[in-house]
Amino acid sequence: MNYHLDEQPDVDSLSATVRKGIAANDPPDVGLRDWQPLHMALRDDAGTVVGGVYGATMWRWLMVDGLWVSPTLREQGLGRRLLLAAEAEAMARGCVGSALSAFDFGARDFYLHLGYEVVGILPGFPPGHTQYRLSKTLAPPGP
Repeated sequence: MNYHLDEQPDVDSLSATVRKGIAANDPPDVGLRDWQPLHMALRDDAGTVVGGVYGATMWRWLMVDGLWVSPTLREQGLGRRLLLAAEAEAMARGCVGSALSAFDFGARDFYLHLGYEVVGILPGFPPGHTQYRLSKTLAPPGP
């Protein structure tokens, strides 16, 4: 049999197939991969997306893949609002933690201010910069 590399696959189908293949090799003690997408958009009055957050929840963790707010709307608390809304949804799904990545030229300090801690550092990614892996324990609001 011959194999070839498809450089333009159907992304959704490929993602589902790869996730299923990886999950098939999980040890039994980790439980089912309860992977569920989490996407939230911030829209203006005209319905235009001016910010958003996307990721997924799995194994009682929120994995944030991206958070963005239009540069013209920054410093107004909208990024904080998006992230806290994603965390609230994750807690409603039973999540106990959140994980994400940030760069030295990006929002690392924003995440630190919101209670995230650096748990990993990848120097030289991208060249001349550093990527940080951050995490945060999620807990329901106190009394």
